[in-house]
This record gives sequence, C-alpha cells and structure tokens, in this order.
Amino acid sequence: MSSTMAGDNKPHVVCVPVPAQSHIKGMLKLAKLLHKRGFHITFVNTEFNHRRFLKSQGPKSLDGLPDLRFETIPDGLPDSDEDATQDITLLAEVVVKDGFLAPFRNLLIKLNDTATSDNPPVTCIVSDGFMSPFSISAAEEFGLRIALSFTIAACSFMGIMHFRALVEKGLAPLKGMKGMRLRDLPSFLRTTNPDDVLLTLGLVVSDVVHKASALVLFTFDALEQGVLTALSSMPNIPPVYTIGPVELLLNQIPRDPLNFIGHSLWKEEIECLQWLDSMATNSVVYVNFGSITVMTPNKLVEFGWGLANSKLPFFWVIRPDLVVGESAILPPEFVAETKERGLIASWCPQEQVCLCFADQQTDCYYTCNEWGIGMEIDNDDKRDEVEKLIKELMEGENGKKMKNKAMEWKKLAQEATGSHGFSSTNFDNLVNQVLLRKR
Repeated sequence: MSSTMAGDNKPHVVCVPVPAQSHIKGMLKLAKLLHKRGFHITFVNTEFNHRRFLKSQGPKSLDGLPDLRFETIPDGLPDSDEDATQDITLLAEVVVKDGFLAPFRNLLIKLNDTATSDNPPVTCIVSDGFMSPFSISAAEEFGLRIALSFTIAACSFMGIMHFRALVEKGLAPLKGMKGMRLRDLPSFLRTTNPDDVLLTLGLVVSDVVHKASALVLFTFDALEQGVLTALSSMPNIPPVYTIGPVELLLNQIPRDPLNFIGHSLWKEEIECLQWLDSMATNSVVYVNFGSITVMTPNKLVEFGWGLANSKLPFFWVIRPDLVVGESAILPPEFVAETKERGLIASWCPQEQVCLCFADQQTDCYYTCNEWGIGMEIDNDDKRDEVEKLIKELMEGENGKKMKNKAMEWKKLAQEATGSHGFSSTNFDNLVNQVLLRKR
C-alpha cells in the first residue's frame, strides 16, 4: 500500500460518525487506517457518547495521540448519564433540523484558528452518510472535500436511494435489486406519516449525496457486484469506493500505536473468550441483537426458551437496555436449564467472537437469498420455531451449506483486502484521488 503527503503540513481529516455504536466503530476503524497513511485525525463524538467511552474504556482512553485527537459537540438532547443508545428518532430530528450544523461549524473554526505545524488546518472531512445534511453544508462553506462513509451494505444504500422515487410514484421496479419486496427495504420507509423524521432523513440523505466527492462503503466487490454495478450507473452518484472488510485491512498494520483505542461504548466482557476457547469448534450458537434493537420481556423469554430447548451450547449477549423500559430478566428455570452450556454477557468484543431495525431487513434478504449464509426468523416467532431454526442452523443440511458458503465469502473477503485486492486498491485510490486532492 502506498503512502503520500500533500504540501508542508499533514493532511487533516475530520471524522464525523453517527452517534451510535456500529457507526462509531466503523468510522474509528477507518480513521485508524487513515492515520496509518499519515493523516492528522480529529474524531468527533457527541458529548454524551464521549462520556460513555470514558466510562467503558477508562478515563484516559480518549487521550489520543498528538496526531489523533478526540473532540466533542453537543447533540441538543436532554443531558443523561444513561449507559444506553439514545433514541434514534430524536437524533435523526437533530440532523434533519440542522441542530448539529452550528456546533460542527464552530469546531472547524476552532481547529483552523488554533492550527500549528503539529496541528495542521483541516483539509477534508469524512462523514457518515447519515450526517451528510449538515456535514456537506459545512464542507461547502469551508471549501473542503468530503467523502461520505456508509456503514450499511451497498444493497441497503441502494434501497435508500430509491426512497424518493417510491414516495413520489409508489412502488416501482427496483433497479439492481431483483426480487426485492417492500418489506425488504430499510424500515425507515414503513410509515403512514409523510413527515416521519426517519423517512425524512432517508430522503434528505438521498438528495444530497451527489454533492460529495466520494462514497465509501464497507463492503467488497465480489459480495455485492450486481448492486455496485447498478449504483455506478445511477445519475448523480459520486465515485464509489468499496474498502471492506475494514477489519482485515486493520489487521495488516503491525504494532499499530492506536491499538489502545477501543471501539465500544459498552464495557466488553472479555472473559467470554476463555469460555469460547474451551468449547468444541463450531459448536456454539452466538446470539446478539446489536446495539439498537429493543424487545418486550415476553419476546426475550420466548427466544430464550427456544435457545434452551435446542439443547445446544450458546453465547448470548443481552445488553443492559435490550428490554424496553426495564431490566432483562430471565426466569430461574431458564438459568437452571442452561447453566452448564450457556453463557450470557452484557457486551463482548464482537470481532473476536466471530436483525430488526433500519437496514437490517435488506441485509436479511441478501443474507438469506443472495449470499446464502442465513435464515430469516419472524419477529413474532415463538419458542418452538426458534428452537427449530437453531437446530437447522447448527445441525441440519441447510446449516452445513451456509457454513460452507460463509467460508467461501471469507476467502473472497481475504482476497479483496490482500495487497492487490480491490478493497486495498480502492482504499489507496480514496486516499490519493479524493482525500489528498485539493478542492
């Protein structure tokens, strides 16, 4: 991989994630890759999430380095010390109503006014695409190049790009997405309210992406070739750079000085790794509902009994805010039944251990129908159906086929991030053709 500098000062990129776990993690990994290429990094968290990082990672975890610094901006929501994901609808409303624009503009002014040889002026922005309504405005005002990074799959991004046409004309054939149903599109579309804030955010994002210099997707070409080809032929779409899986690119950096900077807003229970190592290979069911999804107590119990009745060993992540409005409590009978073969943690180091909101419906369709590595479970399924699906996944013929297919995708992902792979080349081109270019 090549590396280059522009001018007398280091290039200085400001990274702006959506203030939610997976988005922050994806952006932080991208920031580490850019740091390795010689960029000075300013990583922007909300004040709320900055406090959560200090709580989960330790009081010095965000001290950074001289050339990677963490800054904060307010999110405009009521102050809270809760260790939970904020209401996504409220955050979307702040974005749509430009509540982030003034504090972000003030941050850029501060960074430029205090610039020194060791802390160069800002030269470009990498923003999460869902923060683009204000980050693009700021980039235009300050004359900066901006790349939009989407942590969602290309198929989900394509779904969002169809929002405007669907709203204006009704359901139409979806270019590049053969066989898709309305239920398979990102869930923001599921509303009867034309002023729904999440729908509005999707529409605004689809309207402004053409102003960016580049789109960055954390996928790889072999996985979504059809959708990526269709995207490249759409009008007003900037050049698309697929750079995934980013974790494999990061693994190529030996002795990275940024390894001490964690990605998790929750404290990770690393003890689970020792338990997993003690189990037979490919024997454990891993269950994680992600960082945003919530459920009712009854759904938690039904899923739990389906897991227990499968009689298979399992590792289940139940984060503190998984159940709506109360603690996630499983009945004593469940605990007694599974104590010899089950492990429950509040959060875990996800990369080392290895669907219900936003882009997950689209991911589910592609996972099951295009990539052949998953099975869909209905949101209202009872314990018997959960048990049946788990047994099929772990012991059935379909499960064996899915494991083999997953290994095929793993090999292709490794090839994509190899020294001459498409993702590695695309990352080189993103750096040299976009972020290091003068506007």
